[in-house]
Amino acid sequence: MTATCQRVISDLRERIASLEGASTRKAGVLPFGVNNIDRVLPGGGLAFGALHEFAGGGAGTVDGAAAALFAAGIAARTKGPVVWCLTRPDLFFPALAQVGLHPDRVIFVESDREEEVLANMEEGLSFGGLGAVVGELVRLPMVGSRRLQLAAERTGTMALAVRRWRRQTEANDFGQPTASTTRWRVSVLPSQGLPVPGVGSAQWFLELMRVKAGECAEFLVRACDDAGRIDLSTGLADGSDSSRRSVNFC
Repeated sequence: MTATCQRVISDLRERIASLEGASTRKAGVLPFGVNNIDRVLPGGGLAFGALHEFAGGGAGTVDGAAAALFAAGIAARTKGPVVWCLTRPDLFFPALAQVGLHPDRVIFVESDREEEVLANMEEGLSFGGLGAVVGELVRLPMVGSRRLQLAAERTGTMALAVRRWRRQTEANDFGQPTASTTRWRVSVLPSQGLPVPGVGSAQWFLELMRVKAGECAEFLVRACDDAGRIDLSTGLADGSDSSRRSVNFC
């Protein structure tokens, strides 16, 4: 890329950020504390007052659970109560606690239909005073996502949409446009090796698939610790390809 092209791209990013980033600057950001990740995010972290989207790298349960834990770790590092909206009461509370999100901070709101999940998320975001509002969804329509984004902007609350599906065909919806500020995909990788026999630290392959006023990126990380923080990993225990993906959705 020539220097002229780089200057043009940089100028365009600044203009986009000035148009879209007023609410982000007002609400602030939540840094990951990992320079390689924070530097690709406008403002140096995940924006408060914005909608962020997460999904597993494949249609299976394992990757889906990792996406939920990644979102839970982010919610754990916010201040205030967390509202978690869902249709399936299948969350494993000890796993949430392991990534720093203790159940006594969480208000679980169960619904029969996904439309009600969207409505509950919007109501929670509009209420304000919350650390984050999490919603488990199969589909996230553009209109619904736009309403969530606007509600988040008004109060400065972070909205986290965890895309969970039961069938492979449902996973294809993840490629459809939404109003999310960032979109992430999480894949589980073999645990990091130890110098002695035992189970090493869990590893995830993170794909930042979309970010407003920024670029896509990929990261090999250690899974969230008990404070909800991730860290870059040094590699795989078996030396396999870190870019392994179960399924491509986009």
